[in-house]
Amino acid sequence: MRWYDHLYVGEKAKRRRAAIIRGIREQKLQPEVYVITPPENGDNILDIYPAPMLLLPPYRDEDKLILGIAVTYWEALSVTRQMIDDMYRMTGGFDLAAFLQCGRQRPGGPGEESSSGAEGIRD
Repeated sequence: MRWYDHLYVGEKAKRRRAAIIRGIREQKLQPEVYVITPPENGDNILDIYPAPMLLLPPYRDEDKLILGIAVTYWEALSVTRQMIDDMYRMTGGFDLAAFLQCGRQRPGGPGEESSSGAEGIRD
């Protein structure tokens, strides 16, 4: 599992950010948590998965990049919308690779406390 340096975090998830990340890393069941990742399908911009899905054998051993976390599906939709808005504003389109390379420049965003890096990705 890899984590985006500028992790997007929903409002409800902010209160439990450390516990959610620790739970995902330790492969604990968190039924209300959702993760946002790059798409597995070229037709999508981003994918939303329930965190328990990451515990299943087909996904457990995958090296997924987690771009955002949320509590509840509706919050995951809101976080995803914010990510897509930022992506479009920064790249002029829906270019996820360019978006990840330039990092986020939106002050006060959900992942503002994260450190920035050239690639924007960490383990």
